[in-house]
Amino acid sequence: MCCEFPRMTEDRVTIVLPAEMRRAATVLARERDITLGQLVRDVLAAEIGRRHRARPPVRADERLVAPLRARLAGDLAHAVDWQDLQRRLAAKGYALREAGGGLALHEWPGGRRLCKASELGFSYSRLMRRLGRPFPGHAHVGLAGRVLAPHAPDPGIGDDDVILIEPD
Repeated sequence: MCCEFPRMTEDRVTIVLPAEMRRAATVLARERDITLGQLVRDVLAAEIGRRHRARPPVRADERLVAPLRARLAGDLAHAVDWQDLQRRLAAKGYALREAGGGLALHEWPGGRRLCKASELGFSYSRLMRRLGRPFPGHAHVGLAGRVLAPHAPDPGIGDDDVILIEPD
């Protein structure tokens, strides 16, 4: 494997490995016909490259989200169905749209994406449980089956909440 870093200067680094890991790494290096040091450099270069190629999560700026959360919390909490929610949001210049496995808030009618619904404190699954059905036309129908199943968690419990049931 070719390292993407120029070989200008090198620093000597000492690492401590458990004996079994060193033996396994030595076997792997021999199979690749490289030194143990080269194996370590290749693995590190691959990991660093993977990190640089990874897309950062699409997160909205909290300075934008906080006022939206305050402005729309009542509408998100009190709408009786998806149509009512979209009507309430449109009256304030917003709309929910499918985004991957969830929903995102967009400007309406312009369409610019502002943030994920979950960043407003109302994940798609939470809204789906509260409104009793999936977002109209949402492609992830499997999620609706899991969320709305009779054994699904209570709508008052958030997606990140843990339910602890202790034995008698």
